[in-house]
Amino acid sequence: MDIIPFGSESVLVVLCFMITVTASSDMLFPGESLSGDQTLTSPGGTFELGFFTPPGGNSQNYYIGIWYANVTDHTVVWVANRNQPVSDPVSSQFRFLQNGNLTLFDQSQSAIWSTHSLSLVSNSTRAKLLDNGNFVIEYAFGSSGVIWQSFDHPTDTWLPGGARLGYNKLTNQKLTLTPWKTPQNPAPGIFSLEIEPNGTSFLLLYNGSKQYWTSGSWNGKTFAQVPEIELNYHIKNITYVSNDKGSYVSYDATDPNTFIRYMIDTSGQFKAFKWRKDFHQWNSFWLRPTQFCEVYAFCGASSICNQQDQSLCVCMEGFEPRSPADWQLGDRSDGCVRKAPLQCSTGGDDNFVLVPDVRLPETPETLEVDDIHQCRLACLRNCSCIAFAYDNGCFFWVGDLFNVKQFTPDEKEGKDLYLKIPASKIMEGKKTLWIVIGLLGGLFIVITIVVVLFVKHRCFGGRFETVDGSLVMFRYRVLRNATNNFSEKLGEGGFGSVFKGTLQGSTAIAVKRLNCPKQVDKQFLTEVRTIGKIQHINLVRLCGFCAEASKRFLVYEYMPNGSLESILFKNSSDVLDWKARYHIAIGTARGLAYLHEECRECIIHCDIKPENILLDAEYVPKIADFGLAKLIRRDISRIITTMKGTRGYIAPEWISGEAITAKVDVFSYGMLLFEVISGRRNRDLLDEGLENYFPTRVANVLNKGEDVDALLDYRLEGNADKEQLSRACKVACWCIQDDEKDRPSMGQVVQLLEGVIDAGIPPMPKFLDRFSRSLVESINYRYIGSSTSDSRHEYSISISQA
Repeated sequence: MDIIPFGSESVLVVLCFMITVTASSDMLFPGESLSGDQTLTSPGGTFELGFFTPPGGNSQNYYIGIWYANVTDHTVVWVANRNQPVSDPVSSQFRFLQNGNLTLFDQSQSAIWSTHSLSLVSNSTRAKLLDNGNFVIEYAFGSSGVIWQSFDHPTDTWLPGGARLGYNKLTNQKLTLTPWKTPQNPAPGIFSLEIEPNGTSFLLLYNGSKQYWTSGSWNGKTFAQVPEIELNYHIKNITYVSNDKGSYVSYDATDPNTFIRYMIDTSGQFKAFKWRKDFHQWNSFWLRPTQFCEVYAFCGASSICNQQDQSLCVCMEGFEPRSPADWQLGDRSDGCVRKAPLQCSTGGDDNFVLVPDVRLPETPETLEVDDIHQCRLACLRNCSCIAFAYDNGCFFWVGDLFNVKQFTPDEKEGKDLYLKIPASKIMEGKKTLWIVIGLLGGLFIVITIVVVLFVKHRCFGGRFETVDGSLVMFRYRVLRNATNNFSEKLGEGGFGSVFKGTLQGSTAIAVKRLNCPKQVDKQFLTEVRTIGKIQHINLVRLCGFCAEASKRFLVYEYMPNGSLESILFKNSSDVLDWKARYHIAIGTARGLAYLHEECRECIIHCDIKPENILLDAEYVPKIADFGLAKLIRRDISRIITTMKGTRGYIAPEWISGEAITAKVDVFSYGMLLFEVISGRRNRDLLDEGLENYFPTRVANVLNKGEDVDALLDYRLEGNADKEQLSRACKVACWCIQDDEKDRPSMGQVVQLLEGVIDAGIPPMPKFLDRFSRSLVESINYRYIGSSTSDSRHEYSISISQA
């Protein structure tokens, strides 16, 4: 924002400084000012305005800003002088001038920021801080209307209750969000969020031009690429207005007493937060893009973004951070620079180093050559060429390399990039490499001897090998002895039986024998590759396996309390209490959320049911039996599967043979949650009549506003937390919505059950709605497969109107 000239009005300004005025609590009148620690507080005490210095930043830099008054984590939502801080707030003044402008004067009495508002009757105006976080200049008496407002000049935060993002067609002014440069510096960063001037989409931009995310177009209800926003119970009244004057988007908070804010942060991600009063912290409940490496040029020039690396950004070989200080503070936007210049222009030699499995930089130049060798020579002879790649054609780059992302070899999406560096650096690297190899070789031999001796004497006993890190490859005879020739059967799972065993050292194990000849290898390899690589408190741990000839076994940690099915549905006086059930429900949701959202590759379980939820000695739930798990890369949202889950837990899209996503697990979890509430299988209640089908009963009770206590397992005699019970019923109904887009993610399910997100009343699922209206005459299950001992079937629901 431009500053006002300190010239013709200088005398007036000096006279104003000589007037001692005490400002009102929430407003300033012409001639009044703020200095030092003086602040304005909104009428309801929600927001505060005054001088502040960013936490962890330069204590000599002060800014005029607005922040939450009652939030312990100092959170600034608006900054006036982003580009020009003052060093002394005591001698600086934020003054409401007689000409109707809010102006910030630094310690030398120079005007460094101003509103530049045009007030016709300056004496009748006032500046007021409102409870929605808006700071306005308005008419004080008689007239109505806002002359200037901070909501028209947003910084990095978008607040509910009136703040708008959009485009003013009359003035060509964009209402955009720009992040702080660093968490300690509120100067504008290189990213921005804005509304497409000639469209209806939110856009995230790099450097004002390069788009790297879009919300999709407005469809009258939500934005096409973020349909899950409809399941966001923190906000409501998402409004898009477009007319001759402009295009704007606004929203309201569902609960006015809950602090909600959207912001674009220094990483370039668009995030939503809710203040948790109980934990005194902000909880993020939504963000896009979900991964840092999907933000364009997140790591700056000549660096590689690696989602698996703790530092996220790594300089390319032969490069170093341009600004080491900013790099340490987390600001990687300046990227990396060469340690030594290329030798081509001075007659020296350059060479190439391979950068494997990466997303290639954008905007390459192309060259028609026959093979990679000609491509290499062409780049080597061109002093402007700094890298090349050969992928069904020759591509080379001049200038800086941006937006390079590291893939893993398993992802099979990366390409090989050949980076040009001085040949002398390669020779230095080779000498160092041979020295390191020699040292490591000797160390490796010593470590190998120690490990072999240790492994032979481990408490597992018998002969085995370790593979894939911590997995143990057992000999068949070891497992046969441990299980006493497979005499104690724990249960029957998908494609195999499970037996209890004890290794030497009294270590209890559960041994699963795979016995399906047609799919055993696929089943076996899937479980070994998935479970063996992940660790989570709510996932069963795979200890090892056996693969001798045609024998296939999986060895798991033993769960002393068995499966949820064996405890939840048994007829005995020892009933699982509500506290334990709710704990199991949340733990199971956390395990699934980890599989879907936190693993390197999204893992779909495909068979969530009580039998596959195991309980340890403390009743901590652990998801087991990954026999139907399908691995999908994160950028592939849908897969087709020929394998079917278990009757009563299968999502509609899977039944009809459509492509599936992780939302099939969400549906299964919803059906499981119904059974946790009722203590009975849903399909057993369905056999008693459609009116007793438990999901239908729950949906009807919620939509009619009736008491949910009657839905609780009668054996608990009403002993349950009513709020938790209501929350569980709502979550279960949300999870079984017909359209997968209407179901929450498992991460959202965890937040719903924990109360982080408020669970609204879910709509009646269409197939349940048909039940409740008595339009169903019959439900015919069509079983596919020759075995009737296993409940794993494909079924279809045929509905005919009476």
